[in-house]
Amino acid sequence: MDNKEVVLLKKALERQKKARQQAERILEAKSKELYDVSHHLREANGKLENLLSEKSSELDGVFINIIDPYVVMDLQFNVINMNRSAKEFLGFDHTTKVVNLSQFIHPDYLSYTNESMRSMMEVGTLSNYRAKLILDDRTEKFVQINASLIYNTDRKPIAAQGIIRDITSEHEVKKLVSEQKKQLDIIVENSPLGIILAKDGIIIKANNTFVDMLGYSEDELKNISLKAISEPDNDTCEDDQINLMHAGKLDKFTTVLKFLKKDGSNFMAKTRMTAILDNEVKTDYQVAMIEDISKELDADRRLKASENRLAALISNLQTGVLLEDEDGKIALTNQMFCNLFNIEQTPIQLIGNDCVESEEHNKKFFKNSEKFISRIEEILTKRETVLSDELEMIDGRILERDYIPINNDGDYKGHLWAYHDVTISKNYRKNLEAQREKYSSIIANMNLGIVEVDNQDIIQMVNQSFCQMSGFDEDDLLGQVLSNIIIFKKNEFFLEKNIRRLKGESDSYEVEVFNKQRNRKHWLISGAPRYNDSGTVIGSIGIHLDITDQKELELQKENLVSELENSNQGLQEYAHIVSHDLKSPLRSISALATWLYEDYKDVLDEGGKQNLELMQEKVASMDKLIHGILEYSTANSSELDDSKVDLNTVISDIGETIYIPEHVKLVVPKTLPTIVADRIKMHQVFQNIIGNAVVHIEREIGLVEVLFKDLVDQWQFTISDNGVGIPEEYHKKIFDIFQSIGNNERSTGIGLSIVKKIIDRYNGTVWVDSIVGEGTQFHFTIKKNEI
Repeated sequence: MDNKEVVLLKKALERQKKARQQAERILEAKSKELYDVSHHLREANGKLENLLSEKSSELDGVFINIIDPYVVMDLQFNVINMNRSAKEFLGFDHTTKVVNLSQFIHPDYLSYTNESMRSMMEVGTLSNYRAKLILDDRTEKFVQINASLIYNTDRKPIAAQGIIRDITSEHEVKKLVSEQKKQLDIIVENSPLGIILAKDGIIIKANNTFVDMLGYSEDELKNISLKAISEPDNDTCEDDQINLMHAGKLDKFTTVLKFLKKDGSNFMAKTRMTAILDNEVKTDYQVAMIEDISKELDADRRLKASENRLAALISNLQTGVLLEDEDGKIALTNQMFCNLFNIEQTPIQLIGNDCVESEEHNKKFFKNSEKFISRIEEILTKRETVLSDELEMIDGRILERDYIPINNDGDYKGHLWAYHDVTISKNYRKNLEAQREKYSSIIANMNLGIVEVDNQDIIQMVNQSFCQMSGFDEDDLLGQVLSNIIIFKKNEFFLEKNIRRLKGESDSYEVEVFNKQRNRKHWLISGAPRYNDSGTVIGSIGIHLDITDQKELELQKENLVSELENSNQGLQEYAHIVSHDLKSPLRSISALATWLYEDYKDVLDEGGKQNLELMQEKVASMDKLIHGILEYSTANSSELDDSKVDLNTVISDIGETIYIPEHVKLVVPKTLPTIVADRIKMHQVFQNIIGNAVVHIEREIGLVEVLFKDLVDQWQFTISDNGVGIPEEYHKKIFDIFQSIGNNERSTGIGLSIVKKIIDRYNGTVWVDSIVGEGTQFHFTIKKNEI
């Protein structure tokens, strides 16, 4: 159903509404008269049946000409009386059977009906009650009922009367209009085009697409003029067109506008304005359809730029180009084509010339002019692509010609000729052959063994060096399968490499082979695929280097390393034994000194007592030195027991175990990370550095801080103090064993060397920054590990 039919239905519905309203007014007037008559009846105790019986004929007369059905019922919905229209509409006659109207009410409307009856009982009337009825023939009708109560002389309601209007058609029209409106809204909201409704150029509604286009909300767009958010892209007078539309002289027009978005950017849009006229043929509303054509305009610009670039490219090609259309006329050519054939006209002047005439003119430049013409005719007859068609010219030049037919969806649209001057390349090929022979001689005599095989591993070429390496003559190798002649210790490994070579992979690898004399050799092979002119793998080339001597040196090196490891192991065991043997007499000396002091402290003078104390200190220093040497000997050899280490716990343990002067504070400003490392080694690192720091602070308030940085692949830690500092000449020296600063006899000079060994094992570095009198910062890094 189109819009015109809907408009006609709406008009018919309006006329019907007016007729029914007139009938309702008549019914109300007559009902009032009937009520006045019944109110003044003197028979106060008359029964309802007699009253209705006396007035039935009068009611029939009153409502006989009313179009709509009229019904009288008692308060239990039983029909008492009805006019002819009601009988026809409801499909029954109340005089032949007792009918209860509630049986016609659709179940969905029962609750509403009961509520409406209660309302009518309270106010006496019921207006515009709408319901759905199911008649005896199962047809469904939508009705509107206006009703009122009928009272007896005591003003008690005894019945109800009402007019039934059939609004089924009206309901269907409304439903159809609603459905069409819903469909139209769906189409509008889901349209890829921006759609706006304007009145006198002011936007009153916009769809989601237009809202998304501009970035405004729909409320922000309302009451904004179209002119405020757009401007013409050309010299057309948009305002004049809109004025003509308002005057009813222009129904629609299309223009290109630049729309301004909320974020300040803009886009180009094809805008189609359509006027909606009122009954006086004046513009009431305007509808605008906005299509974003920014991409199309950009594509057009790019296409034109591409065409210009293509034209410039063809003009500057070092290839002579001649494009013929389907009629044999020159469509395009370039300056190189003119130069090849000594044509004085410019490429633009040649456009439109007959190609047959051009061929006749140019054939004089070729050695075999008749063959030149016949070959062109042969190619044009077949219309198949031809590449590198060779032509000899009388001046000694050699040209290669390509023919490319041009088809569009199967339709022949012409062809392209491309002429290349290959004189130099032809001469180059001759020189290349000479060079090839030269380098073949070099390859044959180089000290690297070269073998060339096909895809079946059949030897195609070998040089003299490979023959010497393998012990075979050239005649023994050519035409043979390489893997059958040369015995590889791991033959399957070599075959796997050949398979990868056929896939176009290159690599280098070592193999162990046996030469013709069954002597074991070590070769380093660098293999690469061999391609033909079209890029297809047709075999492989292997370059072989005999590394037997180097391999034997490596084996000797490995043996020496093994021996060194054994020696180191022996030295570590020796260090443990020595440390144990040294500590026993030290403990004895310490015990003897203690006994001497206890037994002769009353006899010894102060000098003797001091000597005994000095002896104890030297014994303690010696014990500390032995312990440090033992730790140093195992710092880079003992097995690392890596696990997750909470450094905050490590620093806390160190603070409780080492001696820290009262004026010094050990501080961790920021929570340290949990790292993966050997807990004991980390404890050694931090304790040695912190232990050095806390005893070299002479300030009244000493501070030692433990800091860190996350360097992605490493952790960097810094132990900073405000101590006496370290002179620059000692910054590297202090990490060597037995090197210490100053005259501190308690220092063994081993602690920082142990730190360096441990840090080296974790692929880190350790260094120091210090200024004498200000403080020192020890830095070290540790590679991040995962368990």
